[in-house]
Amino acid sequence: MLGSEAIGVAELTQRIKDLLEAQPELQFVRVRGEITNARTYASGHWYFSLREGEALLRCVLFRSTAQWLPYLPRDGDEVVATGSIGVYERDGVYQLYVDHLEPLGDGALRQQFELLKQKLEREGLFDETRKRSLPPLPRCIAVVTSPHGAVWHDIQSVLSRRYPYVHLILAPARVQGDGAVESLIAALQAVQADGRAQVVIIARGGGSLEDLWCFNDERLARTVFACRIPVVSAVGHQTDWTICDYVADLRAPTPSAAAELVTPNDRATLLSWLQGLSERLNELIARRVEASRERVNQLEHRLQRTAPRHRMDNLRQRLDQSAQRLDLAITHHLLRARNHVRTLARELELLSPYGPLERGYLLAEDMASGNLVRSVNHVTIGQRLRLHFSDGTAETSVQAVQPKGTGGGSHG
Repeated sequence: MLGSEAIGVAELTQRIKDLLEAQPELQFVRVRGEITNARTYASGHWYFSLREGEALLRCVLFRSTAQWLPYLPRDGDEVVATGSIGVYERDGVYQLYVDHLEPLGDGALRQQFELLKQKLEREGLFDETRKRSLPPLPRCIAVVTSPHGAVWHDIQSVLSRRYPYVHLILAPARVQGDGAVESLIAALQAVQADGRAQVVIIARGGGSLEDLWCFNDERLARTVFACRIPVVSAVGHQTDWTICDYVADLRAPTPSAAAELVTPNDRATLLSWLQGLSERLNELIARRVEASRERVNQLEHRLQRTAPRHRMDNLRQRLDQSAQRLDLAITHHLLRARNHVRTLARELELLSPYGPLERGYLLAEDMASGNLVRSVNHVTIGQRLRLHFSDGTAETSVQAVQPKGTGGGSHG
């Protein structure tokens, strides 16, 4: 007991401080809680509180300690703080003087994520200048994902609708849990060894940070970086970002979006590609013609310097004839090439379902079922039809049916 004699606030505070600091178990204590009111000052010191329910513990992290910690306080994080309990006399409160701070749960994972992200960014793995563009019309696409999830089905559905001519390869892999990193790396290596794919999608559906953690592995990041084929990363939902997303040549917000990004989306793109091929072909032929003419001129000059006059005349004539034949052959080759390109363009035009309509044909659709009517045998009196023309539609009702080869028709 202190007795009946009054003592000063400073003395009482000092006695409480001495009592706390005399307890060995309070001089090395580990405390778990949620960080609140974290702030730092120009001095480099950090001040924050640890909360658990209604209980609150003030904490101090001095600059001399903070500069060596890989993690610094952030509001809302669950942490374990290690330090000693003391009393701050000016405010008359006890507080924890922190020597070490480590996050728990997602906080620890986020810390690892940021550290690895900063490391790989310094090494240039995220450099935009080294990222490759995707092929405009890939003939073969590889997909690294689980064969059992919805992702594989979604990608197949998008590609069958937008670009059914592409060849699709599944490189099965685990996308979560133990062994997932090794499985993903093996799948990427298998795609490269196969050699057919011109672009590869590495994909997984949404999930928690722990579920997606295999895509934040440094080994996988370096494998994606070294991949000889352009890589599109489509991991999780639009708000989910992984290390794999940063390293890949292109990041898609969802697996379905990745399937759209790697394929052309309209007929105009295909026609533009054909036109580009035609222009490059013409350019190559023109260069070949010019190079051949230069060679002929060089040979002619050499003959003029080395051959007797009468022999030179004969050779000049033969060279002229050869040049004429060469010009003719190249011209024919150019015409055949252009005709081939035109044929391809016409074939592409014929593939359009609206081509026959523009030539005067029409499509008949049963209004009840929505099915196309392909034979007069499928038509009945009074049936309601929708007629599709090149410039619109019309609705009608069947009044008579007359199959081919019959003298008359059925009438209602």
